[in-house]
Amino acid sequence: MYGKILIRCDLIVCTGMHIGGSSAFSAIGAVDSPVVRDPYTGLPIVPGSSLKGKLRTLLARSLCQDIENMPDLSADDARILRLFGSAEPVRRSRLQFADAFLTNAEALSSKGVRVTEVKTENTISRANAQATPRQIERVIAGAVFGVSIVYDVTDPAQVEEDLALLAKGMKLLQWDYLGGHGSRGSGRVSLKNFTLKNYSAPVELDSLNALFDEVDSYELFSV
Repeated sequence: MYGKILIRCDLIVCTGMHIGGSSAFSAIGAVDSPVVRDPYTGLPIVPGSSLKGKLRTLLARSLCQDIENMPDLSADDARILRLFGSAEPVRRSRLQFADAFLTNAEALSSKGVRVTEVKTENTISRANAQATPRQIERVIAGAVFGVSIVYDVTDPAQVEEDLALLAKGMKLLQWDYLGGHGSRGSGRVSLKNFTLKNYSAPVELDSLNALFDEVDSYELFSV
């Protein structure tokens, strides 16, 4: 390995976002589907696995050009395999995703705003029109999470191609959604304020910064 590149940005929630936590035990009257939280602070988080999995899926769909019949993970495009890795056969991922923590909790609290909301939905039976209500916890629009991704530079000649693919996935994410219930409007996000840092990698950051400037310029959703 020649070095590392640290990629940081803000993930801004534009519509209520639900990334589910455990509901193994729910007291009477509790929310049916809570969000995943940091056990130390009790605040919502975006698990690194959720962001990694969503970006990989979006890129796989884009590159295979078949949204209904995607390849097995081990049969993904070679560029995806080297970025995200695979279990069988074992391939090491060049990308390391950290869990993203809420960065503006104090600002929201100072406005008297809770960081989550409860959205009630109904499932309607087509047979008898009976409604089955459910309560879904969502992180509110305006919440900001700090994203950190480390890219391992193992082949300097492939860095720009690899990070261009990552930037493409981030653009696709802003056209899609993160978490559950996206077809009902949840999980629209925006990615802003990118910074890149080079740790001993023999590459220049100028062209790489330009890749993520394009992501930053997207204004599909806003709060």
